[in-house]
Order: sequence, then C-alpha cells, then structure tokens
Amino acid sequence: MSQTLLQTPLHDRHVALGARMVPFAGWEMPVQYEGVIPEHKAVRTDAGVFDVSHMGEIEVEGPTARDLLQSTLSNDIDKLEPGDALDVPSFLRDD
Repeated sequence: MSQTLLQTPLHDRHVALGARMVPFAGWEMPVQYEGVIPEHKAVRTDAGVFDVSHMGEIEVEGPTARDLLQSTLSNDIDKLEPGDALDVPSFLRDD
C-alpha cells in the first residue's frame, strides 16, 4: 500500500536544488544533496538550513491567544478567520 506523503513549503525548492528525497514520519524530506563531506564543508564555510516546518503544530486558546500570536508570529493573524490555519516558512519573529 502506498502512502501519500506530506510536503513542506520548501519541498519544491529542495527538489529544484537536487535533493534526494525520502519518506520521514509521513513527510517527503530531503536527506542529502551532494554528499556528507561537501555538505559539511558548505555548512562550516557558509551556512546551513534545516527545514523544520514538518515538526509541529500549536493550538492556542483563551482570552489572550490573539495577542500572544500577533506578537510572536511574522504574519498578521487578523487576516485569519476562526478555524483557519497559518502556514509560513519562518514563523517566529526575532526582534
């Protein structure tokens, strides 16, 4: 039986950059691009990015939920309706 894998917002970018994609906990995730040694060197000399968008969900409720989310997230939550979801590649503000 084949499983339909979920894809992160960065999926198409990973594929375009030549990532080897593998199933991981229900998600199609990049495991490698050029190889361990070139990737290690790239991270040591430049930078590395790890796609964590598959790692969790949060539910917030209560009288101060809106204020908490509005002050924490990079998107304007006033654009959401009750029951909507927010899917953003980078969700925490770092001011």
